Amino acid sequence: MNTIRKDAHITPDFELLLRLIPRPNETNVAGDIFGGWLMSQIDIAGALIAVEKTNGPVVTVAVKELTFLKPIYAYDLVSFYGKIEKIGTTSITVKIKVFAQRRDTFHHGIEKISDATLVYVAVVKPGEKRKIQEVA
Repeated sequence: MNTIRKDAHITPDFELLLRLIPRPNETNVAGDIFGGWLMSQIDIAGALIAVEKTNGPVVTVAVKELTFLKPIYAYDLVSFYGKIEKIGTTSITVKIKVFAQRRDTFHHGIEKISDATLVYVAVVKPGEKRKIQEVA
């Protein structure tokens, strides 16, 4: 089970937020995983840490950066790591790093797939911001 965090040296100050194995129905015409799928999972991973840190619901207001470094293929193990970059009065900025363990060389290394920076706003309900009361 040592393979679970063998990328820990790459992401020492990031926490594991989400792990998924994409299926063939998520592929595009080129045979790799559709970029929209990855964007969606990055948003979900970022929201998980933002909700926890702000102690309540958040909405995505900006994707400040999103880079696609390498493709993802069906059955790769995809891991999403995140950390809080900045906390404002009502907004929170989250950095996400995505790594993949390839299905055919699962125990032989990890590849960096993507970097992203997203901004979320804490809300009471849609359209109504709330001040962030940070949870320790």
